[in-house]
Amino acid sequence: MSSDSKSHVPLVILGAGVIGLTIAYIAACDPDVAFDITIVARDMPGDWHSQAWASPFAGASWSPHPLGATDERVRRWEQITFDRLWEMAPSGLVKRSPSKILGETDGVLSSIWWKDLVRDFSLLSESEIPAPYKVGIAFNTVTVNPLEYLSWLRSELESRGVVFRRQYIRSLDEVKPFVGKTGLLVNATSLGSRSLIGVEDTAMYPIRGQSIIVERTGLQEFVTVRSGGGLSELVTSITPRPGLTQANTAFLNGTHQVGNWDTSLDMSVAKGIFERCSVLAPCLKDEGTKILMHNVGLRPDRKGGPRVEAERISLPLIRSDGLAPNLGEDAEQQQNITVIHAYGMGAAGYQRSWGVAFEVLSLLKESM
Repeated sequence: MSSDSKSHVPLVILGAGVIGLTIAYIAACDPDVAFDITIVARDMPGDWHSQAWASPFAGASWSPHPLGATDERVRRWEQITFDRLWEMAPSGLVKRSPSKILGETDGVLSSIWWKDLVRDFSLLSESEIPAPYKVGIAFNTVTVNPLEYLSWLRSELESRGVVFRRQYIRSLDEVKPFVGKTGLLVNATSLGSRSLIGVEDTAMYPIRGQSIIVERTGLQEFVTVRSGGGLSELVTSITPRPGLTQANTAFLNGTHQVGNWDTSLDMSVAKGIFERCSVLAPCLKDEGTKILMHNVGLRPDRKGGPRVEAERISLPLIRSDGLAPNLGEDAEQQQNITVIHAYGMGAAGYQRSWGVAFEVLSLLKESM
């Protein structure tokens, strides 16, 4: 079916982080439906220093998270995303990296559900494990550079006619003019879903992440330390990044502080990050290392796991307390619309993005 003969469906996506952009990309490339896509967001690719969104500050590598062991849907998202990113490596946007997970106890071996998801999985021999660690896992993973990757997504979308509209949406009522009478809405506002009127998901909470971006030749291996099957508040990892515009950079992590909303930089924490990472890669302390940036970002996690589902809502919003903002809409203009929620990925937004986007597309088509 040609694009001219396909029916055109308005699609509004709230949020321009990696989840919202990837959903837009999958929808824009769909061969069956001609979506007229508008992305509405307060923060856009290019707003690299705004701490109001998480995507610019992410490690953006595939690394195992506990939820994939128990949630088959999450595992499927991650498999789809890993395979897609692996295939993109020749573009230069994705780096395939040899990787190691090190631990002082065999707790890191308690859940290796992901061994068939990654490439070239193996257990390290005793001679391959540096002191003071006792166990180690090796595999090949994928990493992107958020600034280049998000910029690429935006460029691809704009070339396909996707409209970017900068607007801070406080209430779902504000998107009614964009959705129209036949349109669909995707809510990919991450932490914003906690305060977005009409959603107000108090299950959302932040995980504070502090990190350092360095320029250093010779860092080619992703290395992370795990204290057990999960993540402790202080995490230690080195993530080499691809670089179309700047080569030889790496992401030094960091912190995993659940419920901490503080976006201020703590240089004492930065010193600890650098020292811990230097144990894994002593070359960091050599003269050639350049500190490029200190980052603090809030990962958008959710009690009960990510929310990816369809919901029918009526606009304008009707609240029993009468406190919905009055936008001048007449009551006779009440209409029902479909919202597909896609948020709450925590520290795993990049590594679930393509899988989530394909599921959202299926939900959109079911709603038409």
